[in-house]
Amino acid sequence: MTDESVPGAAGGAASGAAEGVERMPAGRAAIELAGVSKSFGGTTILDRVSLAVPEGSRTVIVGSSGSGKTTLLRLISGFELPDAGTVTVNGRLVAGPGVSVAAHRREIGYVAQDGALFPHLTVGQNIAFGLGPALRGGTKRERRKAVAGLLDMVSLDPAFADRRPDELSGGQQQRVALARALARRPRVMLLDEPFSSLDAGLRSATRDIVAATLERAGITTVLVTHDQAEAMSFAHQLAVLRDGHLGQVGSPRELYWRPVDLFTARFLGDAVVLPATIGDGVAFSALGDVPIMPTDLRGPGCIMLRPEQIVVEPCDLGTGAEACTGQVEAIDFLGAEVQLAVRLHVAGSPGDVLVHVRQHGTTGTVVGSGVSLRARGTATAFAVAAAAHRHPSLPAV
Repeated sequence: MTDESVPGAAGGAASGAAEGVERMPAGRAAIELAGVSKSFGGTTILDRVSLAVPEGSRTVIVGSSGSGKTTLLRLISGFELPDAGTVTVNGRLVAGPGVSVAAHRREIGYVAQDGALFPHLTVGQNIAFGLGPALRGGTKRERRKAVAGLLDMVSLDPAFADRRPDELSGGQQQRVALARALARRPRVMLLDEPFSSLDAGLRSATRDIVAATLERAGITTVLVTHDQAEAMSFAHQLAVLRDGHLGQVGSPRELYWRPVDLFTARFLGDAVVLPATIGDGVAFSALGDVPIMPTDLRGPGCIMLRPEQIVVEPCDLGTGAEACTGQVEAIDFLGAEVQLAVRLHVAGSPGDVLVHVRQHGTTGTVVGSGVSLRARGTATAFAVAAAAHRHPSLPAV
């Protein structure tokens, strides 16, 4: 996809999400799920899920609580078996009709949410637990050398080997858990919300170190998370799970700018949704004529824009009222940005529309002032029925 095909890239619109995006590694699939289904106690958790994870890539699975994310990881790892469908890892069928390869024989590493380190063992002993029988049974010097190499891989000093887990920060503990998983020399790494218990700054730094470590090792990775920003920054490929089904799979950039429905649009970030009349390449809304992505829709519908695509300009409600498209109802200071709640006056609509838009720095507006809003770049159009979808809840799972 070129920059020109991304909504918001045209005309200098906000396209920061498109910058610095890594390309999906080319090659065969390291993980293939084909028609996988799983139920517990009569409740369907996954329903005919199919997904391919390219070798050496990072795939992130996002979804709200109960959508089946962790169950999907457990099926890949071998901790659970599918009721239907097949699981293939590195070209080898590991689960399917009449086939069930044990978890420890799948060449897969697994890092859980809490790291699951043994509290009575030192860091070095925890990591050594993951070493193969040859090194575990080798000399003390050989084991220490192997542990030191693994600590270096996750950017920790070899001196950490003599510490206990409770002497480490949360981020350090997660990196030790990763080192222990890497000790098995897996070809695939599964990460089940490993950063969710960390504070924001530590979370970002730990995530970057983990991503770089796995990238250098060439290990195919699948991460489960409910954090949209984390998913966007970590993934080569992003998959949205909804009620046991895969709603959309693609690059983070594609899903952010070209979601297939409003559920996906709202799940992956803030969205400005406006009623509109859909025409040929353009939609008429409270923001005037807005270019839209190619669609077969015509007539009444709605359009979706990202908040960063909206330009806010002050206007005078007195002398220039005809130029004002709305009025500021609330202002939230967010540091480098401010978020404005703007009541739009929609001609022909039984009621006004409240939208939230973000602007860098200060806009010079105050609560009650008039503003003129215009859109930059391209919107995505949806049918009227799609507007009924609300923002999905995003609790930790």
